[in-house]
Amino acid sequence: MNTRNLVLGVLFLALAGQISLYGRVVESFNSGWSFKKAPAGNELIQQVRTWETGWQEVDLPHTWNAKDMQVAAASFYEGIAYYRKHYFFPETMKGKRVFLRFEGVGACAEVYVNGEFVTEHKGGYSAFACEIGNVLKAGEENEIIVKADNKSRPDVIPVNHSLFGVYGGIYRPVWLIVTEPYTISVTDNASAGVYITQKNVSRKQAEVQVKVKLDNGTLQPAPLTLQNSIYDQRGKLIKTHKQSFDLTPQGSQSLVSSFTLQNPILWQGRKNPYLYKVVSRLLQNGQVIDEVVQPLGIRKYEIKAGEGFYLNGEKYPMYGVCRHQDWWGLGSALQNEHHDHDLATIMDIGATTVRFAHYQQSEYLYARCDSLGLIIWAEIPFVNRVTGQEAENARNQLREMIRQNFNHPSIYVWGLHNEVYRPHVYTRELTQSLHDLAKTEDPDRYTVSVNGYGHMEHPVNLVADIQGMNRYYGWYEKKLQDIEPWVEGLEKNYPHQKLMLTEYGADANLNHQTEYMGESLNWTKEFYPETFQTKTHEYHWSVIAKHPYIIASYLWNTFDFCAPLWTRGGVPARNMKGMVTFDRKVKKDSYFWYKANWSEDPVLYLTQRRNVDREKKITSVTVYSNIGSPKVYLNEKELTGVRKGYTDVHYVFDEVTLAQGTNTLRAVVVKEGKTYEDRIEWKYTGEKKRETDTYSIRGEHYGF
Repeated sequence: MNTRNLVLGVLFLALAGQISLYGRVVESFNSGWSFKKAPAGNELIQQVRTWETGWQEVDLPHTWNAKDMQVAAASFYEGIAYYRKHYFFPETMKGKRVFLRFEGVGACAEVYVNGEFVTEHKGGYSAFACEIGNVLKAGEENEIIVKADNKSRPDVIPVNHSLFGVYGGIYRPVWLIVTEPYTISVTDNASAGVYITQKNVSRKQAEVQVKVKLDNGTLQPAPLTLQNSIYDQRGKLIKTHKQSFDLTPQGSQSLVSSFTLQNPILWQGRKNPYLYKVVSRLLQNGQVIDEVVQPLGIRKYEIKAGEGFYLNGEKYPMYGVCRHQDWWGLGSALQNEHHDHDLATIMDIGATTVRFAHYQQSEYLYARCDSLGLIIWAEIPFVNRVTGQEAENARNQLREMIRQNFNHPSIYVWGLHNEVYRPHVYTRELTQSLHDLAKTEDPDRYTVSVNGYGHMEHPVNLVADIQGMNRYYGWYEKKLQDIEPWVEGLEKNYPHQKLMLTEYGADANLNHQTEYMGESLNWTKEFYPETFQTKTHEYHWSVIAKHPYIIASYLWNTFDFCAPLWTRGGVPARNMKGMVTFDRKVKKDSYFWYKANWSEDPVLYLTQRRNVDREKKITSVTVYSNIGSPKVYLNEKELTGVRKGYTDVHYVFDEVTLAQGTNTLRAVVVKEGKTYEDRIEWKYTGEKKRETDTYSIRGEHYGF
């Protein structure tokens, strides 16, 4: 045995000693892996085990597409690769149960231990768990091989890489779980094995039910005790319930504890994301042999058609953004600090709700949303196209998502599909079955499906609790101003429908700037000015804000992301509808528009700071300020004639005459004795006229 494996063995002996005292041990299993792309396709596992060369040492999370998918359209590796790890399991492991839990492998996986097939999983975004104790060799080094394949296939959603890329690899963490023979279930669709429901929630009381699934790894029944306890945020025990029972050796067994909490502190979104804690303990002879901890946020969600979203009986603003998980240079292989960075950005802008599109995202991310008070939309990757072969997998991925995330109080809705159409009958029936499945698994949450067309009577609509519509007026179709008659028409003709505007926006390449925009832009061309994106969001939000018929809106997108089959706006493999660049380094003007409208933090911001080379001598100056009317100085001379724009934070100075050469703009607001200032520079060297395409595209919405 080499030194490294000896050290690991000693560490595991220590852990094994802990198991007998405290029950379950969960340890990171992310270091010491080797990686190799398949040299000739789908190799037999016995051949893979003989490979001695070409392996690359990696730690997890890892993806092989972190670079190639992001730099050139349609030139990335899509196929099979292998991960291998050798690990010493000591003799003391005998009698224990050993599991591996993978949080995400893109997109299909097979797991082998010592050459024996253990499990397979289809779908790149949900977790899966497998028990490996029966094929381990105690007291020896063991070999674990994972085959990963991100090639598109018609029976696994998403069925293509069109709207976003499915990164290949073990791109989320892996956990080694060791338990006693009697456990709270580890392999119930990789869930926690604990399901918390709540009824009749009010500030006076709330009814909480805790269901625990239990599993016996022996051939004999066992007399055990299940204890469920609820603790407050400070760790004080609030309620506890014990029950003794015999755990059957056949199948799994579920036990339920019911509680009534008096005068609970409610989970009130960003205002007060108060979390209780539910601890489920399995005891044998008075000793804890397994334990699972889950969050409890006591809350009630309600949507009233035509009125809005209600949290615990109070109307709650749904300031929404969407988020794709990938980063420039990292792909989807993120650490927790990357998720924290994205959430900090979302919190900073003042968002209250997030659509995590178009797939199940990191468990850590959902847990952080619980504690931050963000209200979450979680969805499966049933997007873009159908093949007729994906129904079983779509239902399975939905079941996995619901069970794995059942206890997150931040999640209010399960997303069933996004822009999936023909064949209409098949799509509608599959969506209906997904809705029925969601209601069977979780009757207390809403469901939603999303259409890229703007008419309620579309044949795949109205089979979920909420109808989402993605609208890109001025970008994919018609003009910016056409959003308002669209909303008003739906309000008039379908007043009882629960409608959400689930995507809207426009691309913005920061290198593209102009003062000449018009009311629509031909998205098929190469010129994607940031100024048009800004104009789009200014107008669209002003319409959304005054129409409560739109229950919630979700702008597309918080961050630029990878679209590997496309080259648009002069950049390959990139969707540039984000308010923040792919590398997270630059916040576009649209970001500060929403921060000024949504956030309680002070905002004073001069727009068009990257549109430095001015095309017009007589121009306009726009300022976003949520701290009062700004004074603006051009070359230290105060401008006059300010007018309000679309909302109360929108200030515009028209007919501003620039000087030849460099022009300095300075905005100032004094509030409560504190001075706020913003400053930018423009250059004017003569009149310029940029030829831009401003005709509109009509027809199918393509989802970008």
